[in-house]
Amino acid sequence: MYSGEAQWFSRPPGAGRLSGFDSPYAVSRRFQSYDAVVAAPFGLVGIRMRGDGLAAVELKPRIRRMTPPKTEAAGKAAEIISRYFNNPASTPSLKLDISGTPFQRRVWIALTRIPPGTTITYGALADKLGTSARAVGGACRENPVPVVVPCHRVIAAAGAGGFMGRSGGRALEIKTWLLCHEAQLLSGGRDQGK
Repeated sequence: MYSGEAQWFSRPPGAGRLSGFDSPYAVSRRFQSYDAVVAAPFGLVGIRMRGDGLAAVELKPRIRRMTPPKTEAAGKAAEIISRYFNNPASTPSLKLDISGTPFQRRVWIALTRIPPGTTITYGALADKLGTSARAVGGACRENPVPVVVPCHRVIAAAGAGGFMGRSGGRALEIKTWLLCHEAQLLSGGRDQGK
C-alpha cells in the first residue's frame, strides 16, 4: 500500500513547465527512448527515468516491443508497476522526478490519497481543493505518471470522464480496465472505508 506522500523533485516555483527533460534542446518525447517497457493486460507501458526518479509513465507507448530496464532504478520502477498490474492492492510507490505547476502538484498529491478501489468525482475533488472541476481535470490530463499518481480514480459525475486528455477510444478503455482491476478489492470483501 502507499506508504506516505510522494517525494516531489521539481523545479523551483516560477521555473516554468518543461516537457519532463532538463535540456532546452531535448528532442520531443515522442522520439526519446524508454528506460523500460513492460507488458500490461491492455498493452505496453513505457517508463522514463530521470536519474533514479520516475519521470514518465506512458500507457500507450509508441513502440511495439518490451524493452529490458536500462538502469537499476528503471528495473525497480518496472517491477513495482508490473506488480500493480498483477495485484491492485499493490499500490505503486516510487521516487518521482516530475515537473508541474504548484497547482498541478497540489492536485497530484491529492490523487495519491485516493485509496485503490475507490473513486471521486472531479467536482468532489475540486471542492476539497477549493477549485473547479475543469481545473482538476486539466491537472489530471498533465499527470506524467498515471497509475503511480492515480488520476484514473477521478471520474465524471455521470460516467468515467476522460483519461490522458481523451474522452473516448483506447485511453478510456485503459481507464475502465484500471477501475475494474481495482474494483476487485471491493468485490473481494476488502473494506476501503468509503
